Amino acid sequence: MFSLLQPGSPNLRRSQPINLNHYATKKSVAESMLDVALFMSNAMRLKAVLEQGPSSHYYTTLVTLISISLLLQVVIGILLVVIAQLNLNEVEKQWQLNQLNNTATTLVFITVVVNVFITAFGAHKTGFLAARTSRNLL
Repeated sequence: MFSLLQPGSPNLRRSQPINLNHYATKKSVAESMLDVALFMSNAMRLKAVLEQGPSSHYYTTLVTLISISLLLQVVIGILLVVIAQLNLNEVEKQWQLNQLNNTATTLVFITVVVNVFITAFGAHKTGFLAARTSRNLL
């Protein structure tokens, strides 16, 4: 009898089980790439704040927050490398992987909150207020 699931057909791929280990590794790699992008952004922010010097508004606050964010990102990156190396298909490692994943997720949330504060304290005057302030300086 003729089978509806022939090699190369899209239905064959849907019927196969997902390799959870492969999925988790792809997810970890994607998160790592986003972590690298945020790390580079924060490194540039730190450089800009340091170039402005201690006389700039919120200097100490920004240097502290950016440093905390960079440290958290390094820890998250290390966690993601460890998570990617462990095999999700090994039942005895699933609990450990779950704990590491929960830790990484919590640290990512904290990093997001810290970066919201970095953005808030690092905001520059724009628009009408910036134009008005620059005219008063002349």
